[in-house]
Amino acid sequence: MARDQAKALRAKMTDAERQLWYRLRAHRFQSFKFKRQVPIGRYIVDFVCLERRLVIEVDGGQHADSKPDQTRDQWLQQQGFRVLRFWNNEVFNNTDGVFEVIVEHLGHSAPAPSPGTPLRVEPPSPACAASLLGGEGKKE
Repeated sequence: MARDQAKALRAKMTDAERQLWYRLRAHRFQSFKFKRQVPIGRYIVDFVCLERRLVIEVDGGQHADSKPDQTRDQWLQQQGFRVLRFWNNEVFNNTDGVFEVIVEHLGHSAPAPSPGTPLRVEPPSPACAASLLGGEGKKE
């Protein structure tokens, strides 16, 4: 049941969750593996890095002073998780600040850039360079 509910939540992520997930997914952030909408006990957390036991929740206004959220956070902490909560508007308006807080809790100093195409370490061979220039290296 929790797996089905988690799957449904993954399909219905909020815009703030989607924005955060874009930077967390696929080991893009500090090479840590984050998962989204994961059942832990009877709860489903927005994001979790199991390696660092860090839970990240993204909340709208309906969560202000929520007793169920406090109970949930307490239970997660008793299971050895640290819980970070961010408001939707923080994710939208201060994304870098949100990630600075996440970095502090992961124990690293700065976020690594998203992986891109690796830079070529050595120059292309003369034959390859010539073919790229449309010739065989003929002198004029």
